[in-house]
Amino acid sequence: MGTQGFSPRTRTEAQLVRFDDPVARVAVRGRRGDAPVAIEVTIEPGADGKRATLNGAPLRAAEQLRAETATLVFTPDRLGIVKGAPAARRAYFDRVLGRLLPARAGLSAEYGAAVAQRNAALRRVAAGVSSRDAVAPWTEQVAGLGGELVAARVGVLASLEPAFAERAGELGLTAAGLRYHGEPPTRDALEDRLDRDLDRGATSLGPHLHDVVLISAGRELRSFGSQGEQRVAVLALLLAEAQLIAERRGIAPLLLLDDVLSELDPGRRAILASRVSVGGQTLITATDAAMLPAEPAQLLEVSLGRVDDRAH
Repeated sequence: MGTQGFSPRTRTEAQLVRFDDPVARVAVRGRRGDAPVAIEVTIEPGADGKRATLNGAPLRAAEQLRAETATLVFTPDRLGIVKGAPAARRAYFDRVLGRLLPARAGLSAEYGAAVAQRNAALRRVAAGVSSRDAVAPWTEQVAGLGGELVAARVGVLASLEPAFAERAGELGLTAAGLRYHGEPPTRDALEDRLDRDLDRGATSLGPHLHDVVLISAGRELRSFGSQGEQRVAVLALLLAEAQLIAERRGIAPLLLLDDVLSELDPGRRAILASRVSVGGQTLITATDAAMLPAEPAQLLEVSLGRVDDRAH
């Protein structure tokens, strides 16, 4: 919440406020390269909602923090990236696209808006209150933006795959790779499907229906990977993205790894420790300090609502 303007746990922000308290506040202090960074996010349900400041300057929306501070999060429910529905993978890789190519961060939303407008036009034609000609401009938009989105996604996967395969291999997942399933939509292809789309009231072609397949040694991990392999794949994706962000921005992202160790053997924990120790700052949670893969720079023990700082 303090670095991205939203919680990875819930989108219902009232749940982030302590019971019987009217407001919650998150304050983060740190450095980005040589520059100091001070962030405050305030959540006040039923009043001003959510407010954020960066180095004392108010932001138009708290979510703008995503463009200012790079934070990558691993939580157990992120396994849905591998074993979930295609929509989960599309959403994940579109966020990766936005982080690696900030200038294209809005492309997925622009394409989604064009598809929504085309679908609305299809339904109006089917209801007899509009003509087919009204669909044509949105067909052009869907074809143009869809082609750009597919090209951007494929480019990001090509950049990500070598580091993903290397990180996965270090963690015992052999011959890992990323495959994009889907072709760019064209105006002609969309026109050929117009009658079908009118019957369904929805656009049946384009990157809103595509998928990214994660593989290891020729196996699709969604269907044929163990939960441990799926966990390693998600972790390898996160580490690969962190590497690319550091290379492109010159500053490593903050890594938040929640319960990442529970299905890693001691050897893989040591590999993870060696990998994160050469990057930026990493926060790892575990149920037992003995599970931590290396001696931490700082150890915070939480028990019965108390936090004890055991600095090293």
